[in-house]
Amino acid sequence: MSDPRVQEMTIQRWTIVVRGVVQGVGFRPFVYNTARSRGLAGWVQNEADTVRIEVQGRVVDLETFSEALRGDLPPQARVDAMEVTRSEAAGDEQPEFVIRPSAGEGKPRPTIPADLATCDACLAEVLAPGERRHKYPFTNCTNCGPRWSIIVELPYDRPRTGMAGFRMCPACEAEYGDPSDRRFHAQPIACPQCGPRLELLDADGRSKCVGPPALDEAARAILSGQVVALKGLGGFQLLVDATDPRAVALLRQRKRRPDKPFALMFSSLDEVRMRCEVGEEEARALASPQSPILLLRRRSDSGRSDDLADEVAPGNPYLGVMLPYTPLHHLLVRRIARPIVCTSGNLSEEPMAVDTEDALARLGRIADIFLVHDRPIVRPVDDSVARLTPDGLQLLRRARGFAPLPIDLGFSGPTVLAVGGHLKNTVALALGSQVVVSQHVGDLDNVASLDLHERTIRDLMDFFRVVPEAVACDLHPDYGSTRCAERLALQWKVPLMRVQHHHAHVAACMAEHRLEGPVLGLSWDGTGYGTDGTVWGGEALECGSAGFRRVAHLRTFPLPGGDRAVREPRRCALGLLFEVLGPKAAEFATDWFSLKELEALVRMLGRPRLCPRTSSLGRLFDAVAALCGLPPVISFEGQAAMAVEFAADPTCDEAYPLPLSDADPAIADWEPMLRAILADRQAGVPLARTSARFHNALAGLAATIARRWGGERVVLSGGCFQNATLSGRVREQLQAAGFRVYSHRLVPPNDGGIALGQAAIAARR
Repeated sequence: MSDPRVQEMTIQRWTIVVRGVVQGVGFRPFVYNTARSRGLAGWVQNEADTVRIEVQGRVVDLETFSEALRGDLPPQARVDAMEVTRSEAAGDEQPEFVIRPSAGEGKPRPTIPADLATCDACLAEVLAPGERRHKYPFTNCTNCGPRWSIIVELPYDRPRTGMAGFRMCPACEAEYGDPSDRRFHAQPIACPQCGPRLELLDADGRSKCVGPPALDEAARAILSGQVVALKGLGGFQLLVDATDPRAVALLRQRKRRPDKPFALMFSSLDEVRMRCEVGEEEARALASPQSPILLLRRRSDSGRSDDLADEVAPGNPYLGVMLPYTPLHHLLVRRIARPIVCTSGNLSEEPMAVDTEDALARLGRIADIFLVHDRPIVRPVDDSVARLTPDGLQLLRRARGFAPLPIDLGFSGPTVLAVGGHLKNTVALALGSQVVVSQHVGDLDNVASLDLHERTIRDLMDFFRVVPEAVACDLHPDYGSTRCAERLALQWKVPLMRVQHHHAHVAACMAEHRLEGPVLGLSWDGTGYGTDGTVWGGEALECGSAGFRRVAHLRTFPLPGGDRAVREPRRCALGLLFEVLGPKAAEFATDWFSLKELEALVRMLGRPRLCPRTSSLGRLFDAVAALCGLPPVISFEGQAAMAVEFAADPTCDEAYPLPLSDADPAIADWEPMLRAILADRQAGVPLARTSARFHNALAGLAATIARRWGGERVVLSGGCFQNATLSGRVREQLQAAGFRVYSHRLVPPNDGGIALGQAAIAARR
């Protein structure tokens, strides 16, 4: 029997192939230093789909080296698979370990890192006088900086990024080649001598100044009440002083965004704590490398909470808050020394501007000046939005910091392109067992958005060098995404798979948690094309791996004017009332419409073929909002439902009646609840109590449906579950009844998660 100590001292050669998020996150420098510290020889190399390591030395050292690759990774690296092949030592191996130039063979796999917020070391360097990168707004290292927004193709090397046009100066080149430096092989490396520079332009594109003075002038403009367009990490942003009511109102007017809350950027966590309730987990999320916009409840006990302009988030108890995530943002907010509005650089509903020429053309009537730079943005990447739930961080918009990190399905399938839905669009590409979900695209309501949608698809196809074996889309025949999918499937001569909207919602959450069926999916949202031709949205679906059965739904009601009801809760309320009261419904609606409008709508409701019917919970929320005296017309989808949510009394445990029939599928009859709401409003019951009873009725309905269904696992998906009050009360009732409840974490519960569900279903089919 051989001596184990002798075996440990034997010289071997190991070939290690690593898959995961291992490019652009300092993985090769980590491998290099780990091997050198153990006296190992060999090399490491980026390939299109992997990192390959050839390493030679004593078995005992190779084993500790392998263990380090699995456990002591750089902060943003992720190893999904590691294959090790052992062989006899090679006599011609070089005596030292080296990094070899990248090889481009093979199709890229989903291993691309997301853009990362400025690390502490880089920030300290930027703020320290005497450092050569002092006040340099494009400082980065292997642990931070642009990634997905600048990568043209893999392997991830400087010539394949938006930094290709910037030649490194000798000092940067020395850092780049020094294994002991944190910028060793940092592809976006730059400094004031060789990197991108700032420039300030007026609204006509004329240069005002360049370099550090441009930053100073932009800060002065914000403090004087002007609107500044900033070319950021993944696109343009619009900035104003958040403490100046006139400046915020001016931005709202120019951007055509009258009510929807603006995101805010604060200089530090302490500044956030002065104005918002911040727990430990929320603080970690804000300061994380992902650095999302986080929804935080305003503080009511702080003297500083009232320094923000009311126009920032009218009537909203929450603020969307983020910390600076690039050196440029850090330097700017420190000069301003006040909270700033930091919102996407676009007109309301349009895509974000990315290059300077486009920004000047589209934002010239919004911004007074433009703070730009000459580093190209390869693809638009907006800010991510999240909130903290009892289950952890939940994304409401998945973009910077998270996209395009892949989601593992737990099974391997064909290459599938999923084009998403119509609102909050994303697209997805299934590659083997993993799905890459694109950054947030937005609502496909205009030509510019549809063009961005198609460019995002082409970008994924070109980047991963694939032609899909199938294309998945929504059932709705008139969605722009559906028409795009039809064209592409015909062009590529591959099957087109149409996936029901609410089934896709549930499948997305199942994919996140790797759930096999059956599960009960509560898919509650505003709209989705149903298999019966009506507008669904209050659905309980039993879902398996690739199919579903409708278990229950809300009783349907007519929507006079169809899609116009999305922005007019008064139409939803009138449809609900007409379903119960007929023409007498007009008596309750005289404050909402002119006499002429009301007569026309009642006539329309009297002819059922003119009004689509819906089971939408989102539209039921809108109707309840109007019935309770909240604004009958809104400026963005979900505004009325948010008002109902924010009004709810958290101490009230009463519930309106919401009975469930014995039919198949069962029908939840809202009529008793409607009559109770009307009686309460006539009796002067406060809105807080009415709202609480409404939310509690829905939570009770969820538990009743689940008990009737009889399984164990319940999935919550759809835009209505962005409502923290609703999702919290539904979860409480379901868990109290013994059910295991699953919610979204990796993709949003809203339509931003639809593409993942479509991809998972199509891959299964």
